[in-house]
Amino acid sequence: MQINKVAENIYEIPMGTEPFMRVPVRIYASEGLMKKMRQDKTFTQAVNATSLPSIFKFSIVLPDGHQGYGFPIGGVAATDYETGVISPGGVGYDINCGVRLLRTNLDESDVRPKVRELIDKLFNEVPTGVGRKGKINLHGHRGVDDVLEGGARWAVEKGYGWDADLDHQEANGRLDLADASKVSDQAKSRGRSQVGTLGSGNHFLEIQLVDQIFDEAGAKAMGITREGQVMIMIHSGSRGLGHQVCGDSIKIMTTAMRKYNIDVPDRELCCAPTTSPEGQAYLGAMSAAGNYGFANRQTMMHWTREVFGNIMGQSPEDLDMHLIYDVAHNMGKVEEHDIDGKRKKVVVHRKGATRAFPPGHSETPTAYKSIGQPVIIPGTMGTASYVLLGNEKAMSLSFGSTAHGAGRFMSRSRAKKTFFGKDVQEKLASEGILVRATKGIVIAEEAPGAYKDVDEVVRVSDSLGIATKAVRLRPIGVIKG
Repeated sequence: MQINKVAENIYEIPMGTEPFMRVPVRIYASEGLMKKMRQDKTFTQAVNATSLPSIFKFSIVLPDGHQGYGFPIGGVAATDYETGVISPGGVGYDINCGVRLLRTNLDESDVRPKVRELIDKLFNEVPTGVGRKGKINLHGHRGVDDVLEGGARWAVEKGYGWDADLDHQEANGRLDLADASKVSDQAKSRGRSQVGTLGSGNHFLEIQLVDQIFDEAGAKAMGITREGQVMIMIHSGSRGLGHQVCGDSIKIMTTAMRKYNIDVPDRELCCAPTTSPEGQAYLGAMSAAGNYGFANRQTMMHWTREVFGNIMGQSPEDLDMHLIYDVAHNMGKVEEHDIDGKRKKVVVHRKGATRAFPPGHSETPTAYKSIGQPVIIPGTMGTASYVLLGNEKAMSLSFGSTAHGAGRFMSRSRAKKTFFGKDVQEKLASEGILVRATKGIVIAEEAPGAYKDVDEVVRVSDSLGIATKAVRLRPIGVIKG
């Protein structure tokens, strides 16, 4: 496959590489990251995505790109809202998988002696693992509908958080396009008992320390004031409900393609016109599942505050446990972007990709209008995580998007053959990182060595201007599913 280097950290797969291509592929990566992407089907999937009707500008691969379902994870594509399509494969199964970061006024010296107690208590209070039920019973589908329509606001109104939390979340923690009536009964049944649960795989809850501050003014605006300051990061999504919504939609879209005479090179790219009944149903169901994801992280944050308050002997308010931001990274969002000098209404598919909106943007939270939207890029257990800030260049380069994490380069099956969970756990403990998981095999699957170098992913994002480095974090305590 022909791949041309067009600038530092920018590569393209040109039009004509495959006959179905409507736009080129644009890849943002270093040479080292490119080598890892070549080991799977990342570039093939990115090329296939160029076949989507009314796709604009590029099929984009971000620095953390790797093979996914249909689209590469770390993939972005924008389609015309009126004449284009929407594709579940461009969003993913874990709809609104996302990350939130909350701060404290504690220092490492306050927390280090109590890390084990904190991790054990958090592990007990935040249900973790495959199929685990939460502490909230939604009492039938009507209760699930309330979450699907209300998102994080539902959780706050139920007492799981503070009003101020809503001002520090993408879309204020609630997607207006949500339509609970488009979510199947089976999906709702799966969602009845999973609000407030972490799940498994790469989902985590981490106690972290500020390791380095790159942007003093930006950090200060987020309440991050010094190295050694204690932070908490939560990474989870819409659980079984979101997975079911995606599965249901793929079946509908597969049939819809025949109805609308849409031809794509991979059935995993199944899609329908966004304005069609099928497209609107998916948009409503996906947004509803997105709201479930916001509510899920909101309730887990509430219990995290309670645990810290109990063990540290102060209220969460006195500990300054305010939410810095919550970002989604598996979503299809209806947005307006400049396309060839004209303002267009588009659907931006972000599959393992994070919004990175600049200072002054209408959807950048009021508290961050002067610095840009916070962007959270997590590592995995033993590696760093980052907070970046949205940049104007991202709007032209990547539809206001950047990477969502380090990105896998080793499959879970290969990781299980390569790493032994107890060995990884002991190595991390020797480095001052306490890890607790439901099973040792989970630690093996998520070993730091199974992922790309998050420092390199962030360096590329920063150098291109699709997000600007603000703060580096490092973990001291980790809960895995």
